[in-house]
Amino acid sequence: MNSHAATVGRTPALREPLRLALVIGALGVVFGDIGTSPIYTLQTVFDPHDPHPIPLTTENLYGVVSLIVWSVILIVTVTYVLLAMRMDNDGEGGIMALLTLLRRWAPKGRARTVAVLAALAVLGAALFLGDSIITPAISVLSAVEGLKTINPDFGEWVVPVTAVILLILFLVQKLGSAAVGRLFGPITAIWFVVIAVLGIGGILRDPQILLALLPTYAIGFMVGHFNVAFFALAAVVLSFTGAEALYADMGHFGRRPISIGWLFLVFPALALTYLGQGALLLQDRANLSAPFFLLAPGWARIPLVILATIATVIASQAVISGAFSVAAQAAGLGYLPRLRVTHTSSETHGQIYVPWINWLLMVSVITLVFAFRSSASLAFAYGMAVTGTITITTILFFYLARRRWKIPAWILWIGAAVLLTVDLLFLAVNLTKFVHGAWLPLAIGLVAFIVMTTWQRGRELITARRSEAEGSLSEFVQYLRTHANVVERVPGTAIFLNPGSATTPLALRANVEHNHVRHARVIILSVDIQNVPRFPPSRRCTVDDLGDPTDGILYVSTRFGYAEKPDLPRALRTIPPEKTQGWIDLDKATYFLSKIELREGPIGGMARWRKRLFLASSHITTDASDHFGLPRDRVIVMGSQVEL
Repeated sequence: MNSHAATVGRTPALREPLRLALVIGALGVVFGDIGTSPIYTLQTVFDPHDPHPIPLTTENLYGVVSLIVWSVILIVTVTYVLLAMRMDNDGEGGIMALLTLLRRWAPKGRARTVAVLAALAVLGAALFLGDSIITPAISVLSAVEGLKTINPDFGEWVVPVTAVILLILFLVQKLGSAAVGRLFGPITAIWFVVIAVLGIGGILRDPQILLALLPTYAIGFMVGHFNVAFFALAAVVLSFTGAEALYADMGHFGRRPISIGWLFLVFPALALTYLGQGALLLQDRANLSAPFFLLAPGWARIPLVILATIATVIASQAVISGAFSVAAQAAGLGYLPRLRVTHTSSETHGQIYVPWINWLLMVSVITLVFAFRSSASLAFAYGMAVTGTITITTILFFYLARRRWKIPAWILWIGAAVLLTVDLLFLAVNLTKFVHGAWLPLAIGLVAFIVMTTWQRGRELITARRSEAEGSLSEFVQYLRTHANVVERVPGTAIFLNPGSATTPLALRANVEHNHVRHARVIILSVDIQNVPRFPPSRRCTVDDLGDPTDGILYVSTRFGYAEKPDLPRALRTIPPEKTQGWIDLDKATYFLSKIELREGPIGGMARWRKRLFLASSHITTDASDHFGLPRDRVIVMGSQVEL
C-alpha cells in the first residue's frame, strides 16, 4: 500500500484516470437502485388503483414532479452526500458504521440514551435487510413489465420471466462479482446517459415542465393541497430508494468518487427523466400506463426494456451485496451467529458471499414476486423500510455530530428539525399504507431485529456462564507450574482457542484433568473483533508469557476488523520467534476447539421463547475451523454443556 501511494505521488498525471475509474465503478455498485427508480415512481404516484389515488391534473403534476426533485435533493444530496458521508468509521459508512461509532464515543452517564440509539441502529440494519428482499423483486418486475408496452399479450409472461431472472441472479452469486463487476460501471453509465437523453426528448415536447424545478411548486403543492400531497409522498419515496447505498458502499470507493458521480451524472440524469415524464403526461394523460418506457420511440422500446432489465439486475446485485456486508458486519459485532463468509475477490476486500443469506434472500424474493405479481402492488410495501432506515440514520448522525465535531447545539437542532420533519412526513404517510403492504417490511424488519437482539443477549448470558465453568486462567497456569511433576509434558504445539485471557480454555482444562498431560508448547489464542472495518497487520498480534518466559505457555491475542476474515494461521505466522520463546512449527501444530452444547435450562435472564429462538439460531453458526482458516486435519474438538 505504501509503494502504491508513493507511485501515485510521483506521477500526478495518473490521479485523474484513477479517480475516473473509481467514479465509473461507483456507478455500477452504488447507484443501481436509485438509478432505476424512474421506471416506476411517477407511474405509481398517479396509480388509479391506489387506496388514496392522486388525480392526474396539471397542477398536481407540476407539484409532484417538483416534490420528487426536491425530495431527492434534501434526502440524497443534503442528508447523505453533504452530511452523513462525512461521518465515517475509518472509511466505512452505513448504519453499522454509525453503530460502531456510537459504541466508541458513548459518553459516560448516558447509558440509557446510548442503549436506545444502539437499538435504533440495529433496527435500521434490520429494516435494510427487509429492503434487500423487496428491492430485487420490485426492480426486476418493473423492468420486465416494459414488455407490455411492446405487446399487451406479453403481460402473462412478466412474473415467470422475472422469477427466472432472479433465480439465475442468486445462483451465480457464489461465483463472485469480481469479473461481472467490471461490466457494471460502464453499463450503468450508459443507462444514465440514455435516461438523460430520453428525459431531454420528453422536455422538448413541453418545456414548461422546467418550471417544476422551482421549489415553490413543491411547497405550494404541500401547503395548498396537503390532503392530496401528503398521500403522494408515499410514492414519491420511491424516487430515493437506494440512498442508503451511497453511504453503505462508501468504504469501497470513497466519499469523493461517489459525490462526483452523484452530482455530475446521476442526479442530473434522474432530474431530466422525471421532468421528461412529466412533460409526456402533460401532453397526453394516456401515457400514464408506462410514462418511462413511452419516452422512447417505438423502435427503441425493445432495446430499452433489455437495458432496463440489465440495470435492475445490477440494482438488485448492489442490494444483495449490501445485505451480505450488513450481515457479515452484524455477525462481527455479535448481533448474528458466526456466518460462513467467502471472499470472492483477491483485489477488492468488500466483495463477499454469504451463502446462508443468499439462499434466504432467494426464497424470500421469488416468493414476493409470485405473491404480489406487479411492481405497483409491491410499491405499497417498498417505502416503509427505506423511510425507517433514513430517519434512523438522520437521528444517529446528528447525535454523533455533536459528540465528534462539537458543533453548537442550536445549529444541529435547526438542521435536525428540518431534515427530521421531512423524514417523519415520509414515514407517517407510509404508515397509512400499513394494511396495503407496508406491514411487510416492518414484519421482516421486526423479525430480523428480534433475532439480532436475542442473539446478542444470548451471547452475553452464555459467555457469563461459560466463564464460570472455565475458571481463572492465571490460577490454572499457576497450578500447572506447581504440579509439573504430576502433569506430563508431551512433544508438540497445542493451540487452544479461547474468548480471552481471563478464563481457561475448556479443552485445555479437560485435557489436563482427564489425561494429566499438556503439550511442550501451549498457546492460548483469542480473537478480538474491533470496532473498525480493518485492523493494521503490524499490530495484529500481541504476546503475553503469563509471567514465565520459560514454561512454554503463551497467551496470544489477535485483533481483526469487523469486515475482515479472521485467518488465524496467517496471523500467527507474523509473530517473530523471539516473542514466542522460539520458533513455532505451525505446519504441525494441533488446534483445540472447545465446543459448547447449548441446552435450555431453568436459569433466568431471557424469556423462554427467546431462549428457544437463540438455540434455533445457533444451528446456522458456521464451523469454527472454516471461519478461522484452521487446517481440518489438525483440529480436535472437545465438548461441554452450558445451560441457557
